[in-house]
Amino acid sequence: MSETPEKPEKKKRPQQVYTLLVEVGRCENDGLPKGATGAGLLCYASGVDEAEAVRETVAILKQADLAPLDVTGYGTLAEREKAGDEIPEEEKALMARALEENSVIVAQMTPFMGEKG
Repeated sequence: MSETPEKPEKKKRPQQVYTLLVEVGRCENDGLPKGATGAGLLCYASGVDEAEAVRETVAILKQADLAPLDVTGYGTLAEREKAGDEIPEEEKALMARALEENSVIVAQMTPFMGEKG
């Protein structure tokens, strides 16, 4: 019998929370107001890296009948503070909750209204 080589132990990378701005288009049953052409969503998403946070956020928004078009990442809390952003306590609390629950939190949704004319 041959021995199977042991797999090297994978170091578990810690979860972090990323600030994401997601632009969504219209989709049937999306819950956006009549006349809206889409919306911007401010999200806090946990992940071992920003790419994972983006993938999880897009997947969850699709499950919620939204149509993600574009995602802009603004980094972690530490990265944002290092860049000089002032982060209110309410925002920090939502980030802490996203980390604790390993989840995506939509903190704000701003509908884009079509032009009248």
